[in-house]
Amino acid sequence: MTAALQTIERKSGPVDQPATAAIIWMHGLGADANDFVPLVPELELRGRDGSPLSIRFVFPNAPTIPVTINGGMSMRAWYDILHMDIGGGSGANPIAAPREDEKGLRASQAMVDALIAAQVATGIPASRIFLAGFSQGAAMTLMTGLRQPERLAGLIVLSGYLPLAAHLTGERHPLNHDVPIFMAHGTYDPVVRIERAMQSRDLLVKLGYAVDWHSYPMQHSVCGEEVAAIGAFLRRVLDPK
Repeated sequence: MTAALQTIERKSGPVDQPATAAIIWMHGLGADANDFVPLVPELELRGRDGSPLSIRFVFPNAPTIPVTINGGMSMRAWYDILHMDIGGGSGANPIAAPREDEKGLRASQAMVDALIAAQVATGIPASRIFLAGFSQGAAMTLMTGLRQPERLAGLIVLSGYLPLAAHLTGERHPLNHDVPIFMAHGTYDPVVRIERAMQSRDLLVKLGYAVDWHSYPMQHSVCGEEVAAIGAFLRRVLDPK
């Protein structure tokens, strides 16, 4: 049985109005569920008529595990990082990425699958559920979302990369072959190099995915312009013309 993740929940829109969509937002290595909670009001989630959108935000805590690059120290992580070159590739080939913690990635995928199922059980259809994440959380967004057997609303990938890229062709689910993907990255990111993110983007585009790509002059972080673009992406998908 998959262990349940601890979560923090917030909702946009009127307090007395039930959520009609959900965003499961995953933090990065060593952070926790509180990391992106302050972002909710900054997204300015309103429909085209100006009315606020009722969206449930679910911020899960990653499991606490030993992390190799930190000398085996335990911290919140979606999977182990086995080398300093996080998300590094070989030349322009994302398939040739260095050794990854496949067992950890797949275990966390099962946990995120359970979070999706829990939201569906509340009455929110999978087609109104987004996965979002930063760094490791972004990797988990792609890891889980592209393999999800129910069509999702969209994927938000911030300062991350595509893990287990060599397995994607055989494991991706056809129901999410056209899921909207928002990808954003800092041009000066020293943790997950932008070249690695671009390799991931290019592979996704080659496989037919619709990728909305953004880059910003920042390091391994999030900026105001990026937050505005995320809000616009969410509004466009949730309240199309």
